[in-house]
Amino acid sequence: MKVVILCGGMGARLREETEFRPKPMVKIGTKPILWHIMKHYACHGFNEFVLCLGYKGEVIKEYFYHYMLQNNDVTVKLGRDRQVTIHENTEVEDWEVTLVDTGENALKGARIYTIQKYIDGDFMVTYGDGVSDVNINSLVDFHKKHGKIGTVTGVSPRSSYGQIKSAEGKVLSFTEKPKIEEGMINGGFFVFQKKVFDYLNSNDDCDFEVGPLEQLTQDGQLMVYHHKGDWACMDTYRDSVFLNNLWEKGHAFWKA
Repeated sequence: MKVVILCGGMGARLREETEFRPKPMVKIGTKPILWHIMKHYACHGFNEFVLCLGYKGEVIKEYFYHYMLQNNDVTVKLGRDRQVTIHENTEVEDWEVTLVDTGENALKGARIYTIQKYIDGDFMVTYGDGVSDVNINSLVDFHKKHGKIGTVTGVSPRSSYGQIKSAEGKVLSFTEKPKIEEGMINGGFFVFQKKVFDYLNSNDDCDFEVGPLEQLTQDGQLMVYHHKGDWACMDTYRDSVFLNNLWEKGHAFWKA
């Protein structure tokens, strides 16, 4: 089953990082958040990816085109018989990555519609800025069992503020950015049948959440997989700092 990742947005609220690169290429540690998302899917056995490119998509193309060069030792023989030898001295990801230009200004629904020629059955979709410890195999099993067109992963997000629990004025606990226990939000990590393309079109203003997902809901064709574990997105510079701190301290919940 192929994994479609939406990589085309401008990331306006993360302008400190996205002026010269698309948001999926903002790093956590030494790797782009896009790499972390793909690594999570691959660890569950899904290693065929279709990336929907838009804003500064050439940066993502160049990253994967030069991936082996960037992640291994290299011997360069100069002169008339010029030769480049890549020494595969590090673990090499067994990924197949299709990079598709889906338009500079297209909304998410139009981007997904554009890549349908690369889809041959049920497929997954997620955002290029969200990480989670969701069990992908359990998600896919849930989708196959209910038989509806779509599945969305519902998550409990972290609060933007520290939470204080107290009694009679005494602080009992203080938790920085705790998970919100009530309600769910759209966490991405979708699974769809190909029938979902009937809800999309090629117009740049074809959105995904507004319109198609709403119509799927009205038609009784959208189910929710409740993920009770961790999830976070890189929407602002503060989010970037938070995720990098987790990585540096060895607390990255999404790490396989």
